[in-house]
Amino acid sequence: MAEVPDTVAVTAGPVLAGRVALVTGAAQGLGLAIARALGEAGARLVLADAQPAVHEVAERFAAGGLAACAVAADVATEAGWQQMLQAGCDAWGFVDVLVNNAARTASTPLWDIGIEEWDALMAVNLRGCFLGCRALGAHMRSRGQGGRIINLASLAGQQASAATGLHYAASKAGILALTRGFATELAADGITVNAIAPAAIRSPALEALAPARQEGLLSAIPLGRFGEPEEVAAAAVFLVSDAGAFITGATLDINGGRLMR
Repeated sequence: MAEVPDTVAVTAGPVLAGRVALVTGAAQGLGLAIARALGEAGARLVLADAQPAVHEVAERFAAGGLAACAVAADVATEAGWQQMLQAGCDAWGFVDVLVNNAARTASTPLWDIGIEEWDALMAVNLRGCFLGCRALGAHMRSRGQGGRIINLASLAGQQASAATGLHYAASKAGILALTRGFATELAADGITVNAIAPAAIRSPALEALAPARQEGLLSAIPLGRFGEPEEVAAAAVFLVSDAGAFITGATLDINGGRLMR
C-alpha cells in the first residue's frame, strides 16, 4: 500500500514547479486561460493549437516570465500528437500533464447535421481526446513518475440542450467515457485522469449572443451569473497539483448549479 502523506500542502506560490503541461487549443478561450494559470502556478508549458497564432501566445507568456514553447499541430491525427509530444520533450525533456481542451463547437439542428460536419467535429473533439490520452498516457507510463490528464467535457454531454448541436453533445458525452476508461487503465501507474465539465462560461461567443438569448441562459443558472474562464482554470490547477492526487475518473462540474448531483 502506498504511504499516505501526513499533510497535503495547499499554498500560494509555484505549486506546480517541476511539472510540464501540454495544453491543446491554447491560442484562445479556455485553453489560453488554463495555460496561463498552470504557468503562473509554476508549470513549464507546451502550448498547442491548430492556429499558428499560438506562437504569439507563447512569446507573450515568455515576455511575462512564464516558461512556454508552442507548436501548431492537428489533434485529430497521430502525427499531430507525435509532433506535440516531441516539442515538449525537445523543450523540457518530458511532459507529465495533459489538458485536452481543443474542440470544435457547433449548434446545427440535428436534422441539418451533414456527415462531413459530424465527422469533422468528432475527429477533433472525440478522436483528438482519445489520441491525446493514449499518446501522453503511454509517455507518462514509460517515465514511471505518474502524471495528470484533464479532459474538457461540457454540460452539453450530461443533459439535453438546445444551445448546442447533437454532434457536439455526443462528443462531450464520449469524452466522459474516455475519461473513466483511461483513469482505470492508468491508475496503477500513478496517472490520474479527470474531466472538467463547464457551462455558461463568459467568452466572446457567449457575449456575441443576442441580449435576450443571454438573459435566457442566465435565468437558468441558480448562482445568477456566468462563470469566468479563470474559475475553470483554477479547477485545472487544483486537479494537477498534489492536492488533487487522490482524484481520478471524476467529472468536476463548473456550471453555477445548472446540474446538481
